[in-house]
Amino acid sequence: MTLLQSFGRRMGLILFVLMASFAFLGKEASAEINLKFGTYAADKPTETVKKYRPFLMFLENRLSAELGEDVHIDMVIAKEYETSIEQLANGEVDFARFGPASYVHATSKNPGVQIVAMESKNGQKKFKGIIAVHKDSNIEALEDLAGLTFAFGDELSTIGRYLSQAVLLEAGISSDDLHSYEFLGRHDSVGLAVGAGKFAAGALKESTFKKLVASGVPIRALMNFDNVTKPWLSSADMQPDVYAAMQRIMLASENEEIVRRVAQNGFLLGADDDYQEIRQAMKRSNDF
Repeated sequence: MTLLQSFGRRMGLILFVLMASFAFLGKEASAEINLKFGTYAADKPTETVKKYRPFLMFLENRLSAELGEDVHIDMVIAKEYETSIEQLANGEVDFARFGPASYVHATSKNPGVQIVAMESKNGQKKFKGIIAVHKDSNIEALEDLAGLTFAFGDELSTIGRYLSQAVLLEAGISSDDLHSYEFLGRHDSVGLAVGAGKFAAGALKESTFKKLVASGVPIRALMNFDNVTKPWLSSADMQPDVYAAMQRIMLASENEEIVRRVAQNGFLLGADDDYQEIRQAMKRSNDF
């Protein structure tokens, strides 16, 4: 091999290494953090997308600024509570917004699931569930439901099952005392069924109850009960820097209008102990 050929081969190798290095750096510079947000359709899926998409876009922008990398968030909406719980526990989604009972189920499947923040309701960690009856019903107390029909939500719903069953038990009403009952899945399905006279009473969250009443569904509240506000959760596999940035953003954003679409007054720092009374209600409902 001549000296000229040897020099040419060396220069070619150097050029190849330089090009590969630039390609690698370019790839790094354009790298994205891709996250999946999971939830279930407690109401119509279209309403779920309408509610969360603006907030997720807000979170994308803030996380990108915090982390110095482009962040993209996809939404995964499960039809059933159980599917969404499994997705978070298994790390198929990176973070999620669940009801309290679903949080308890998720942590039982994977103790590494963490609370990012809790939604604030007028600065508190409580909101209401409703047991509703038809607007023209003569039912005046829970005790009057003996021998009648009842509509629950999802079998894993905090309000739609566990808390409402605990409330019924406190009034002396168990499944044996009802003529029949069914699990209808979504909160709006419960309200619509009660309004249509298909069930004497049903359990649903207060916000859905108010929307249905405003739209003309003929239902009224028989009674209300307290529930703990919803937690936003991270999978056990979420990177610590992403978790920390997400928590900082959510806890600092209480006065922003875009945030108020999902949390009445922003977010609060949450802990596992905040959901102890939910665990107790879940155990109580076993007697139903």
